[in-house]
Amino acid sequence: MPFQHPEEIGHGHVIERYVTRKDSGRPRYLDLKSRRVLLPGWPHAEGFIRHLVDDAATISDAELEALLGYEWRSRLTAGWLIGVDRRASFRERLGDLLLASEFCYSGGAYCFALARFGTPADAEILTAYLDHYLPRTDLRYDQPAALGALLRLDARLGTHHADRFTQPGGLWDEWVDALPHLRGDPAYTPAEVHRRTDLACDAAHSWSHT
Repeated sequence: MPFQHPEEIGHGHVIERYVTRKDSGRPRYLDLKSRRVLLPGWPHAEGFIRHLVDDAATISDAELEALLGYEWRSRLTAGWLIGVDRRASFRERLGDLLLASEFCYSGGAYCFALARFGTPADAEILTAYLDHYLPRTDLRYDQPAALGALLRLDARLGTHHADRFTQPGGLWDEWVDALPHLRGDPAYTPAEVHRRTDLACDAAHSWSHT
């Protein structure tokens, strides 16, 4: 997909305003990437969350498109803002970006947003991604985030899309076991990737109601 600097489309302010602003002394995108805000006792949580929720509610669709049209830092930030505010109008756009997997790091934010939208359409996007990328055992992209999001949706929708991926000896096990040092790693169990998605989505739900 083509990408361009927001300045080229009249939105040069969005990087400083939303991506590199420092509510914790560090650029926002770094705190989102590390998920520090989800850690108990993080000293900057209150201010960071307040500004993130405010920005998610007030950023325009055009500004979000400017962020999604640029590089991984801006796309990661946009994914979180879209997810926090549940801007479901971006579903198809995020699905296209997720499947394209042009940049590192940003795909996890798209999965977070799709999990937040919470509909069968989002489950279809995540299923298509896993169908495409789990067989590629040589690629370490956003498979854990996608599976975690799909498991969350299954739990809430009463569906079973993830079952065929997570069955013993299935595509998920094959993808994990392709790297010997990951075999038996509890961080890569379906239960753990599901837990991490729940943690982010439940936190975002609580932020939007404070």
